[in-house]
Amino acid sequence: MSLPLTRRSALGGVAALGLTIPVQLAATAPAQAAQPQSRRGQTSAALGFLQRAVDAYRSSGPRLVQSYQDDSGLTDIAFVYDNALAIIALLAAGDRRRARELGDGLLYAMGNDETFTDFRLRQAYHANTFTNPDGTAHFGWEFGLTGTAVGDMSWAGIALAQLTNVTGNARYGEGALRIGRWIQRNARSTSGLKGYTFGETAGLEDHKSSEHNIDVYAFFTLLYRLTREAAWQNRAAHAWAFVERVWNADDGFFWTGSDDGSTINKAAAQLPLDVQTWSWLAARKSRYARALDWARTNLASTDTPLRANSALTGNYSQSGVVFASGSLLADPTTNIGGQEWNPKPDVAAVWLEGTAQLALALSVRNAAGDADRSASLLASLAAAQDNLGRGQKFGGTENPGGLVAASSPLDTGFGFGYFPNLHVGATSWYLMALLKTNPYRFV
Repeated sequence: MSLPLTRRSALGGVAALGLTIPVQLAATAPAQAAQPQSRRGQTSAALGFLQRAVDAYRSSGPRLVQSYQDDSGLTDIAFVYDNALAIIALLAAGDRRRARELGDGLLYAMGNDETFTDFRLRQAYHANTFTNPDGTAHFGWEFGLTGTAVGDMSWAGIALAQLTNVTGNARYGEGALRIGRWIQRNARSTSGLKGYTFGETAGLEDHKSSEHNIDVYAFFTLLYRLTREAAWQNRAAHAWAFVERVWNADDGFFWTGSDDGSTINKAAAQLPLDVQTWSWLAARKSRYARALDWARTNLASTDTPLRANSALTGNYSQSGVVFASGSLLADPTTNIGGQEWNPKPDVAAVWLEGTAQLALALSVRNAAGDADRSASLLASLAAAQDNLGRGQKFGGTENPGGLVAASSPLDTGFGFGYFPNLHVGATSWYLMALLKTNPYRFV
């Protein structure tokens, strides 16, 4: 059986193999929407949410943070991607201690794997039972026994590079270099579209993700800035060349990647948001700036209680963007990812993580009208922060101030969904957007 995860683990509609886990819905929005807090209050609340999530099972020492609320169906799973985002957001907000302790958790996982000795990271670990009795890191076997994705590795490397830049601690820099060397050794491609492959995940070895290559470009650029070794700059250019090869100049957006490493995936239902926002944040190349305009117009959505399968109630509506074109093309009578246990998708649900990404990218671009567009998206996210996910818990304790992953069940078009569960990743992007922190640049 397969468990649809995130696009960090699926490309071109192919999901990573694992164990089927039921995903539950969050509490619905109240009938009367609360008034958003001030910008300072929103920042403080989001930071408080992250800090409580990090401390949910232990308040000091190396650890990882649980990605989703307790009743999401994912228990205490800590995705590497979400932990990398949390590290960067905590650094941006000034909480170096917790950022270091999460970084120490990544280093521990790299050096204490049950099987591998090459410093790779798994897709996910357990936050509560982080270490096994023998001292090895307790990885999330539900998400594959051998899977390692280049995108996850890159984000962990970016977080460790950020830590060494802020703290001056060479341990984090060495960890980042080990990750960079693993990617270069295991994923560099000189055939087809070139660039870097998906990694070492069963069934996805030949796939190449635009998102992953953007991550590699940004990560290797940071390694170059840390080391001043020209090799990392050249390797970053190799990754970016792939991204340029999947540019759709006619319509002004980037395709999602390639399923075979040579042919661009041009599926109408798999045109993603994050490739558009991340490409700008990573490279800020004016030639591709209109990808943000494609994203903010073509992937815009508003979720209302009258929409089919909406989780919202009363007079509360949520505006923002969706995950990809497939979110807007989904059949509301079909279960997400074809799984019987999944709730049916709502074609107008809003992906809050992506909405925060777009708010930040527009703020960074700062073209005519971008400040107002970004402010509008942040206001919508502030309303979600106040109204969605109330009563949800991390480690058995209610944890307010965060963002849910999606306003209602959301079909991504890639064989998996997002749901209205409080999410460390979405909240980290929101906090970075509030603080105008580009995670691909040194904080």
